[in-house]
Amino acid sequence: MRLSELLKGIDIIKTTADLNMEISGICYDSRKAKQGNIFVAVVGYESDGHNYINSAVSLGAGCVLCEKEPEADIPYILIENTRRGLAVVSANWFDNPASKMKMIGVTGTNGKTTTTNLIKTMLEEVFKCKVGLIGTNCNMIGDVVMEAERTTPESYEIQALFAEMVNAGCEYVVMEVSSHALYLDRVAGIEFEIGIFSNLTRDHLDFHKTMEEYGRAKALLFRQSRIGIVNLDDEYCGLMTENATAKIFTYSIDKTEADLSAKNVVLKPDGISFAALMTARLEKVKLAIPGQFSVYNGLTALAALVNLGVDLRDAAQALSRCQGVKGRVEVVPTNSDFTVIIDYAHTPDALENVLNTVNGFATGRVVVLVGCGGDRDKTKRPVMGKTAVDMADFAIITSDNPRTEEPMAIIEDILEGVKGTKTPYKVIENRREAIGWAIKNHKPDDIIILAGKGHETYQIIGKTKNHFDEREVVREFLEN
Repeated sequence: MRLSELLKGIDIIKTTADLNMEISGICYDSRKAKQGNIFVAVVGYESDGHNYINSAVSLGAGCVLCEKEPEADIPYILIENTRRGLAVVSANWFDNPASKMKMIGVTGTNGKTTTTNLIKTMLEEVFKCKVGLIGTNCNMIGDVVMEAERTTPESYEIQALFAEMVNAGCEYVVMEVSSHALYLDRVAGIEFEIGIFSNLTRDHLDFHKTMEEYGRAKALLFRQSRIGIVNLDDEYCGLMTENATAKIFTYSIDKTEADLSAKNVVLKPDGISFAALMTARLEKVKLAIPGQFSVYNGLTALAALVNLGVDLRDAAQALSRCQGVKGRVEVVPTNSDFTVIIDYAHTPDALENVLNTVNGFATGRVVVLVGCGGDRDKTKRPVMGKTAVDMADFAIITSDNPRTEEPMAIIEDILEGVKGTKTPYKVIENRREAIGWAIKNHKPDDIIILAGKGHETYQIIGKTKNHFDEREVVREFLEN
């Protein structure tokens, strides 16, 4: 591809490169540079790509897209923001695949994975079409599953995925859009048919510093969406719509002024039911995922479908046929007198939600196993501990993904929120041993919640990702 074609849509401050030169590919990791590539020098939080220009040149890079004039003898294109630049050149390289599909983006602290999976399933059923999915659990092209490294990949990988989806015949893409992705321009230039906001609760404050900053990052989605669907019950709803250019559609459980609302909500151990109300029409809905948050996820999915032109009745029937999502209030069979539930609850609000859900149908003790990730927001750790002992009958404080932190140091932070509690608890640093202890010491009718890992099949200790699937761990202890 000619350099001039690759740079379409980018404001160039200065260039020494021949715009007619042929570019063989794009790289932003200097170690992966190849002959004739354009190297995009991205300014990161741990390293600055400008420091690796010489390395890219030594491997054959033909020019560099940069924010600072390079010292190396290489043709360059100077622009204001190389993160945004990477998103634009990546889209151009793959012939702007997102423009060939209808894009649906879901942002929010909790509920993104379940909601995107519900929408994908419903679209496939109603429109009999192929749908792509990008999310925390995995990426999917129709029924083909690919492992996901992060909630929203880097812009080049996103565009490469979109290109694969177009080639496979996908007509829609449903994707989780993280605050990091919005703030760091990973989804820059993508026009979403629908942008969705679920909720905003405490998370990622190691990166965003304040809830206001976190919320404003989420709100960026509604400046690149045609239709914005927002949760009217969330206190940050106004922040989402404040500078939105999207046409806003609201949903709510309580508020009659919402465009879509839930009436006659019934919560059961095996799921929920409610009547969806829109423009004076009521349609019955059932969803086989327990908890009040499932009502919100269901409303979100319905709102997406009706805004894509689906009749409310057809959307409600499609939703009622949906099943659960791995790692989200997932029941692990024990064939015994107790229940094990795996849930991705790794924020105080998510933990509160799953404990509320289980307390609603538990007949025995609610036992929660909880930890917190290392190298992440430390302020939520004591809150997680307090939530666990306030809402469960027994708590086991353990490790999650400690990363480069000492596991016991993380646990000590969690225990700050446990001080003074009358709820019995136990500290077991090793997560496998903690799960084994919970199973060996269960009482009849216990519900044991393994919180925090959810769909993950690994544990990160130091910088090493070790295989760790809680389903397998539970089965091992049950067999023994």
